Amino acid sequence: MSARILLLALFLCGLNASRDESSVNQELSNIFNELWRLDLNRMTPGIDYNISVQNKAGFVTQGSTVVRDQAPQPLFSSVDEDKMKRTTTFFLLMKLLDNYERSASVSEQYTPEEITEISLFLDAVLETQVMKRAHKYLVSKGKSSSDLTTFKNQLNWIWFHLYNRQRDTGPDSCGFEHVFVGETRTGSEIAGFHNWVQFYLQEKNTHLDYKGFKAGHQDSPDSDDHVLNLQFSWHGAVKPVGSAFIGTSPEFEMAVFTIVFLMNTERSTKVVVDIDQCQLELLVVRHGNSIGTAFPKLLSSNSRHVRQQSH
Repeated sequence: MSARILLLALFLCGLNASRDESSVNQELSNIFNELWRLDLNRMTPGIDYNISVQNKAGFVTQGSTVVRDQAPQPLFSSVDEDKMKRTTTFFLLMKLLDNYERSASVSEQYTPEEITEISLFLDAVLETQVMKRAHKYLVSKGKSSSDLTTFKNQLNWIWFHLYNRQRDTGPDSCGFEHVFVGETRTGSEIAGFHNWVQFYLQEKNTHLDYKGFKAGHQDSPDSDDHVLNLQFSWHGAVKPVGSAFIGTSPEFEMAVFTIVFLMNTERSTKVVVDIDQCQLELLVVRHGNSIGTAFPKLLSSNSRHVRQQSH
């Protein structure tokens, strides 16, 4: 079984898994809730953006380009782009999204301008209270240097170091491209693509079509959920099951996945955490000393997991 099919199978099984089988990592839940409270740049549902989750998507095999659309309307009905552009980390994130080739088989090389954009983005992220607290936590665990320049270089290598994802090409991918931008394989498979800002912008420009949400038998997402499991097509390719934080700042997402990455040495790490009113499974896969992929999977929202445990 290929690694891609295995990842998809694990995701689908997890959607229907019993919450009682999940062992919540309390330490990571605690630090992630601190980061959640510090995330002042997070967008507020119903005010800064509105989404329409609509209907549950059907089953689609990996690599298929034929899918029944269960969501006639876009996922995002409105987003306050002016607020995003006034928020430094969001503004600089959007400047990075067009720096990569969509196909995973095309070699990548940063231009001097793109290197400057990455540096400015990391500087802005490091100035946020979210990443400052994440840095302090990682220093306390002996996973990062207290020196800010060294930590910036560490983040740069984890997220922006170019590496070979396809064996027969030169450097063609990086953690940031895979997670925040998205890639395609063989023209019919979407790899990565776990960022809501990119989702909104691609949907706005009609490159992406939301097909519906994915959930277990007893779960239905709400318009104020900050994590969604979903199905969509992008430039003709289909993502049978994807997932993303919704409304969160880029610094929050980078901080959470960086902590999971650095706190473990296994090639693939899964942790279950409670953040705000949601129970999530976070999956991070390594590619050497860089991130190969990282995404959240919603297990329950609106504190449903708390009510189930109390019964």
